[in-house]
Amino acid sequence: MPDSSALLGRILIAVGVVLVIAGAFLVFGKPLRLGSLPGDITISGRQWQAKILLGTSILLSAILTIALSLFLRRR
Repeated sequence: MPDSSALLGRILIAVGVVLVIAGAFLVFGKPLRLGSLPGDITISGRQWQAKILLGTSILLSAILTIALSLFLRRR
């Protein structure tokens, strides 16, 4: 069992990687049209707007599934 400082270090690294990936999606999401793909639904009223991102979530799910299966297969 690893000591607590090593475990905390691994957790901080994982959180950092997640933040970098989220930041990349924010920076590169607009040019890739994430949020306005076919299948994404936008409903708006007078002073409100709701987006249901079905197409974007399916695309991201497929990409993450392929990436994780390739990464975990090598281990």
